[in-house]
Amino acid sequence: MPGLDTALTPLRFLERAAQVHPEKIAVIDGDRTLTYRELAATVTKTAHALRASGLEEGSRAAFLGTNSAELLIAHYAVPLAGGVIVPLNTRLSPPEVAYICNHSGATLLFGDPDLLRGLGTPELETVTEAFSFPLQDGTSDTVEGTTSYADFLSRGTDIPLPWEVADENTVISLNYTSGTTGRPKGVMYTHRGAYLNSLGEVHHQGFDADTTYLWTLPMFHCNGWCTTWALTAASGTHVCLRAVRGPEIWRLIDTHGIDHLAGAPTVLSAIATAEEAHALEHPLTIVTAGAPPSPTVINKIHQLQATVVHVYGLTESYGPYAVCEPQAAWADLDADALAKNMARQGVGMLTSERLRVVRDMPDDDGGLADVAADGVEMGEIVMRGNSVMKGYYRDDEGTATAFYGGWFHTGDLGVMHPDGYVQLLDRSKDVVVSGGENISTIEVEQALASHPAVADVAVIGIPDERWGERPKAFVVLAPGRDVTEADLLKHVKSQIASYKAPGSVEFIIDLPKTSTGKIRKNELRSSEWEGREARIN
Repeated sequence: MPGLDTALTPLRFLERAAQVHPEKIAVIDGDRTLTYRELAATVTKTAHALRASGLEEGSRAAFLGTNSAELLIAHYAVPLAGGVIVPLNTRLSPPEVAYICNHSGATLLFGDPDLLRGLGTPELETVTEAFSFPLQDGTSDTVEGTTSYADFLSRGTDIPLPWEVADENTVISLNYTSGTTGRPKGVMYTHRGAYLNSLGEVHHQGFDADTTYLWTLPMFHCNGWCTTWALTAASGTHVCLRAVRGPEIWRLIDTHGIDHLAGAPTVLSAIATAEEAHALEHPLTIVTAGAPPSPTVINKIHQLQATVVHVYGLTESYGPYAVCEPQAAWADLDADALAKNMARQGVGMLTSERLRVVRDMPDDDGGLADVAADGVEMGEIVMRGNSVMKGYYRDDEGTATAFYGGWFHTGDLGVMHPDGYVQLLDRSKDVVVSGGENISTIEVEQALASHPAVADVAVIGIPDERWGERPKAFVVLAPGRDVTEADLLKHVKSQIASYKAPGSVEFIIDLPKTSTGKIRKNELRSSEWEGREARIN
């Protein structure tokens, strides 16, 4: 009957958890803990403080912080106050922070003291007040020119607020892309999309009320792949981690009985190669995305008795959109064959639509034409539905381009296998065209990563007078290991076609990465293509 529907919103998750599991530990942040009853009460007080500080219906509040109880609270308090949360990447430069604050029109800015201090005096056009988060032990370290968090909270009250919204298509969060190919774009998430994507995470990550989740993934990145809301939906326990370090990860795994965490393949490598690494005595599910994990890394994690769940998505898709869902028949595969299958991006999640891989040329009706499901023909991966953004904030032209043909165009190139599983081969801008042949840099990276002396690797295309372009590898060696360029090239040629092997290998100490573990290939390209108008040869 009309009028019985209620608007979908992640706010409902916290309301329910506080009602059903009021004394369950919701958050562990250092020595501080909050039950779900305390978390809901703190969120309510924070929402009132936000309103008292000038946050109006639909206005934006920006947050520059590492994983903390305060940042988790903000994911509920800001929408409860009627506002939009703008999570900021903690590795952004001051001009980038200023650009996002100004573009989003954020009126309030919150952040860790050291991060706010590092901003200096950026030209913030819309921010009316800034606030310093407390330190992990709860003590204050207020930055000059900002208000202490304690003084901010004193503006709040305990008067109950409704855990609901009038319109589920209202924007709940603005998440800015990394901007590696231009100005960052503001991706609009709605209450409905966040709610549904969160339920997909609960199902595919296997969350329940007994889950203890370690925040190795930044909460600012796609709202922690919507896990800030999803874990609360299951009434699990959030364990905050401010910096991703192998020894600390293992300490928390062993101390708190962590059974779930997530991160890019580089996080998996940090876990597998830490001196503290050991075979687990309790189940641990590790969800990974951001780049296709190499079969080598997957094998290492499996040797620790942990389970890998491989998901795929973008900022524009609320984080994970697809999952490499295991098939029963895979149980009969050997370790290498299983890891190879698990490295695929897979199929749409429960709350997503299906994935498609389409050709550049339209079909006879002018629509998008699918590639052959043969695992060979390459095309662009497209997606649509509730788990895709509402659009780019203040960018109608960019939104229209991204949704050409009624599907969101990811810019990722892949193939469709006969079993309906998608495999990502490259970002379109990362394909190396050498002598007329398309070379997947990911395929080359995985071949290099299978060598025991290689700890990390990135491959890009560089100009070549004979072939137009050739792959070049940047390799980080494993501690205590040594290998020559010739040995690595010989190894690669034993794994993949010889023409795909890098023309050269450069050994470096560290690869440039974003805070979520993605390699900044644009930085590597910049030096190799310096002085050229185009990065296509």
